[in-house]
Amino acid sequence: MIRVELIKLAGRPRTWVAIGLLCLLPAVVAVFLATTRISPPPGQGAAFLSAVLQSGSLYPAAALALVLPIFLPVAVAVVAGDAVAGESSQGTLRYLLVRPVRRTALLGAKLVAIVVFVVVAVLSVAGTSYVVGVSLFGAGDPVAVVRALPEVTGGDDAVAGAGPAGGQQPASAGGQVGGSDASQSGAQPGADTGDSTAVADDQAARERAQSSVSSLSGEALGPADLAARLLGAMGYVVVSMLGVAAIALFLSTVTASSLGATLGALAALITSQVLVSLDAASSVTPYLPTRYWLAWVDFFRDPIFLRDITSGLWLQAGYVVVLMLAAWANFTTKDVTS
Repeated sequence: MIRVELIKLAGRPRTWVAIGLLCLLPAVVAVFLATTRISPPPGQGAAFLSAVLQSGSLYPAAALALVLPIFLPVAVAVVAGDAVAGESSQGTLRYLLVRPVRRTALLGAKLVAIVVFVVVAVLSVAGTSYVVGVSLFGAGDPVAVVRALPEVTGGDDAVAGAGPAGGQQPASAGGQVGGSDASQSGAQPGADTGDSTAVADDQAARERAQSSVSSLSGEALGPADLAARLLGAMGYVVVSMLGVAAIALFLSTVTASSLGATLGALAALITSQVLVSLDAASSVTPYLPTRYWLAWVDFFRDPIFLRDITSGLWLQAGYVVVLMLAAWANFTTKDVTS
């Protein structure tokens, strides 16, 4: 049953169109950044965009920040909302259940197919973004990266969508390659700047960050450490999207319209986003599905901030368990007539 659902998922053109569009958005943004060499000011725009000009290896993180608020949830809601309701509206669900197929097994197979779609989508975005980022921006100058990402304290700024340089930026860091005095001096540590202290600082930063990029706290991250943190962030995004899938899949068992299930899931997410930003709704904010979506940014702090990450994982697990039980109870007892 699982194999059949995966074959159906892979055989639908909209699956690959959705993944292609998710990968296209970061690529378009990267082309504009590489062409103009103008990045958003630190603390503005999607996370990590203010640093990708100094290090293309950070672009997968920036790509996740670009697709997570809107495009990735929409794609997941479309696929999950069509899982059961699409079969019902096309009249194939009744014939499928006529065969000796247990409804629980069918619902579980559809959930597995949705999980596979989410994983493939996130991996595709991160993989293509890494290739695009390194190709257009290079691996980055260690000194420039360290100086472009000053220390940030507190976890709420990043969760709220602040960029990696959410703190005050040093006056010497311009945030742009070619336009930053710090970057230029870092590229030529032996240059005669008249300030031996600055040269010593550059040399110390280069020794500390050689072949590395900087964490949000300013500490150097080696390639292996960066890869591990990227994998952690990708896993967290996958779990966050499973909450979206659970909402859409439950609604897909309630209605025979895949469009209705998709729009219902998106309406729930939009409502959650609005309430998260509303101070008057602070009493329910910790329980809203989108509250901890951006907590994956904390993987790039040193040390990693686990408070919001842990809260987000438990919250999404709760949504998945409760909504899947509700979907199972509804789907196994409903009278399928179409």
